[in-house]
This record gives sequence, C-alpha cells and structure tokens, in this order.
Amino acid sequence: MKKYWLSTLVLVIVTFSFGFAQKTYSPFVKTSIQQKSIDELSVTIKSGLETKNFQVVGQYKPMESNDLMVVCFTRKDLQQTSLSFKDRGALASVLKIGLQKMDGGVSVSLLNPMYMFNAYFREDISSKMNELTLIDTDVKGVLTELFGKLTPFGGELTEEKLMNYHYKVMMPYFTDPEELETYASFEEGLAHIQSMIAKSGTVVKVYEQIFADKKVAVFGLAIHEQEKGEAHYLPIIGESHLAALPYEIILQGNEVTMLPGKYRIALYWPELTMGTFMKIMSTPGDIEDFFSSVTEK
Repeated sequence: MKKYWLSTLVLVIVTFSFGFAQKTYSPFVKTSIQQKSIDELSVTIKSGLETKNFQVVGQYKPMESNDLMVVCFTRKDLQQTSLSFKDRGALASVLKIGLQKMDGGVSVSLLNPMYMFNAYFREDISSKMNELTLIDTDVKGVLTELFGKLTPFGGELTEEKLMNYHYKVMMPYFTDPEELETYASFEEGLAHIQSMIAKSGTVVKVYEQIFADKKVAVFGLAIHEQEKGEAHYLPIIGESHLAALPYEIILQGNEVTMLPGKYRIALYWPELTMGTFMKIMSTPGDIEDFFSSVTEK
C-alpha cells in the first residue's frame, strides 16, 4: 500500500509539473535545402504569401551579397495587432524570410513570429494571443505548403525568458530603448528621417511602415558599410540568422528610438558565446551611430 501511495504521489507531481511547463521557442525555423536560385525562390515565396493576404513591403541583400536575401512582409491584422501594443509594438509589424545560398542549394528560413511576439509584447501578449497565433499559423503554413517540414534552429528560450530577455547582468531589456532624437512633431520627424535616409549612401531603406493616424512609423534599414556595417558583424555572429535583418528604428509621436544592439543582437543570436560577442563589441555603438546620422537634427 505504501508503494502504491508513493507511486501515486510521484505521478501527481510529474503531471502537475508538466501541466505548468512553459512553451519554448526558437528564433528561427527553416526548410530543407532548396535547389532553385535565390531569385526564383523569392518569386515563389511572394506568390505563396499572397495566398494568405500577406504583402511584401521590401527585400534586400545583406552585405550587398548575391548569396543572401531577406524578404520583408506584413498583413493588415499584423499591423493592427502590433499597433495595439503601445510600447513600440509596431516593431513587430513586419515579418522576415531569409534566403542563403550554400553548398548544395539555398536555405530558406523564417524569423519565428511567436518568438518575436513574446519578446516584444511580453506579458501583454495574452490579450491578443488568438490573433497572433493565426498569423503565426498562416505564415508557417505557406512555407510548409511550398517546401515541406519546418525545423526550429538558432537556440531555444522559454516564454518567461523571452518576455524578460536580456543577455547578461547589466545588459539592456526591451524596455531600455536607445533614444535617437526628439522633434517638434511626428510630421517633422517623419519628413526629416525620410530626407536623411534618401541622402545617405550607407543607411539604406529596405521598408517603411507609416501609420499617420497613430503617429507611428517604422523603418527597416540596411547598413551598407564594409568596416562597421553588416559586412563586418554578420559573418562573425552567423549569416544563417539573416532573417533577423534589417535592423529597425521607430518614430512614435515626436521621438525616434531603436532597440539597443546589446539587446537585439543577443535576442536573435541567443547562442552567442561571450567570446564571440566580444569580437563585435563595438557593433552596438556603431549601429546607433549609423542611425543617429539619419535621425539627428
């Protein structure tokens, strides 16, 4: 009888523990290696996304390399849902697919929507879980239908760690943005940023999302510079995570901010060792300098 009750107690504890086990997410999912060219695959992907009413808002070649491409896309429900989160939620209004040429073909990867949603929306995500789950299901369904099974990669974090993510002690959180500039108004800021980006030969617009009625604008920006831009840091930390690019800045009201590099880079490369991070020690500051050059008055 004693053994029976002991076994029952163990079963209850195990069941209870699993019942409260947290979901874990990887930053990316990928397909099997594809035999078509990057350009052919981008056309196929765009057509597939359109079947689920996603709209491509930009694409580019990180490092200006013909072996890499990122396709950026959104949908009305994603925009509306992201905007409902007041603390820079619109940063999540665009999803991204990466294409990387490698031995044997092309790798197709997706920035995992639920990974990003948990990190950016944090504890408030539960209020929009139905909408966000549908978006996640639809985009992954497109890739599954086109290419077959999706495989997670790039690390793994629990919901709790994502919602409170920081790389190490004293490193920034999502709630510690870098403040780039303050303007007299949203309209002044928008016009200034657009003008400065158009003049820059280094910071290049990949996409922009402008929600004038909400006084919010998001810019996805490539950094085409050999010594300090993507061409410098991406090969060091891993080109397979290219679907985390491009980096974004966000104008809300009259203030433009960005996520700190020590947060954003670590979030999408969570397996980076401190040794590797030290090799790009100047990169977070360099990125801020590049974006300051197109935002400062």
